[in-house]
Amino acid sequence: MNLYTKYRSKQFSEVIGQQHVVKVLTNAILHDRVAHAYLFSGPRGTGKTTLARLFVKSLNCENRKANEFESCDKCNSCKEIVSGSSMDIIEIDAASNRGIDEIRQLREKVKFAPSGKKYKIFIIDEVHMLTTEAFNALLKTLEEPPAHVIFILATTDVHKLPATILSRCQRYDFRLGTDDEISQVILNAAKNEDIEIEKEALELLVQNAKGSYRDALSLLDVVFSGQEKDKKKITKDEVSSILGLPDF
Repeated sequence: MNLYTKYRSKQFSEVIGQQHVVKVLTNAILHDRVAHAYLFSGPRGTGKTTLARLFVKSLNCENRKANEFESCDKCNSCKEIVSGSSMDIIEIDAASNRGIDEIRQLREKVKFAPSGKKYKIFIIDEVHMLTTEAFNALLKTLEEPPAHVIFILATTDVHKLPATILSRCQRYDFRLGTDDEISQVILNAAKNEDIEIEKEALELLVQNAKGSYRDALSLLDVVFSGQEKDKKKITKDEVSSILGLPDF
């Protein structure tokens, strides 16, 4: 398992950065003010899909109490969502399912009530890749969705979405991570993997992650995998060599 997948946040409390989004989503859960459509926009690797899954898991958690927003991670619903086997949580990659036929199939699924859960939730990643015809078909569903349905749209190019779609969603903009936040992500993973990182090596990883939490862990994974067997310390020279970085 790669480091990004292994250390993906499993609870809202574990999320680093995007606290403005976390606060609004958790308050919506606590006060039962859940909208029928959300739009998560921002650069790649900033946690859009991760927060969508946390939101979904908490909403459908069977053991969550009224004054709590974290999921239990122990009930059947949580386990199904974590394993990706839930029939009521449908994730669609619009980059490869961008036509009107796929959206028509989605509209058929919307009609059916969730099986044992509170909500049936559709997460559409890279939604800006949908065709004009597909957007028009999606719009009809967004205008009058059933009470048991929630849509979470995620995109890296929000300006490509029609204004009619934007006007029907609660929009949240995700930002790139600061150097301190990216450092924290790397150091947390390194500590759990019992890896020591030189200060200069850490700075180089942060610099090349360019604000992406996912890229930060992917780079750490590449460097760690490229080390000699049983070596547990990462140096600046190793980072430069393994990543093929020029020597300024």
